[in-house]
Amino acid sequence: MFPLGDASRSPHGFPTVTAVLILANAFVFVLELAGGDRFILAWALVPAEVSSGQDLSTILTSMFLHEGWSHIIGNMIFLWAFGPEIEDAMGGARYLVFYLLGGIAAMLAQVAADPASTLPNLGASGAIAAVMGAFLVTFPRDRIKTLIFFGFFARITLIPAAFLIGFWFLLQLVSFGAVHNVRTGGVAYLAHIGGAVFGAVACRLFEDRRRVEGRY
Repeated sequence: MFPLGDASRSPHGFPTVTAVLILANAFVFVLELAGGDRFILAWALVPAEVSSGQDLSTILTSMFLHEGWSHIIGNMIFLWAFGPEIEDAMGGARYLVFYLLGGIAAMLAQVAADPASTLPNLGASGAIAAVMGAFLVTFPRDRIKTLIFFGFFARITLIPAAFLIGFWFLLQLVSFGAVHNVRTGGVAYLAHIGGAVFGAVACRLFEDRRRVEGRY
């Protein structure tokens, strides 16, 4: 399933910060393609290093890295689907701070899960999960235009945000449990969980209630 956007409402203005974040991720991805593994290893987060107080800047830089085309395209689709409404509810500056703090919280959750790990962690998924958590709390009744694939066929349908994001979050919990039990897997599920929880809990601190209440 790929969310395409909120069918229940539209932002009052162009979502500038969301667009800039997408462009920033795309720019860093171009640098990755040029710099190769050396670039990625220099800026990705390694839990063992962060937990020992080294390379703390990677808590921030790692959220702009991606492991491949499908990773960045998928993440940016999700960001564009949910980001504009949350940016509109918070205002650009507060939304940017919220996004970055969400990404940091997600990365720290991943470090806490396995502080001795030497595997590089990277991706905007945790920060985007924070945006999704905020969307779930702020606009749970909205219907999300979603592209669903059935084998070789696809259709666009409207799915309630509470169901779509709730189902996604449940998958993260189940997947984390399975990966944790066998000590394998390449997806930072706890970063997704940590980001979503942060977003759901902290969103009210960043939102302008006048903006939110005026949207219904």
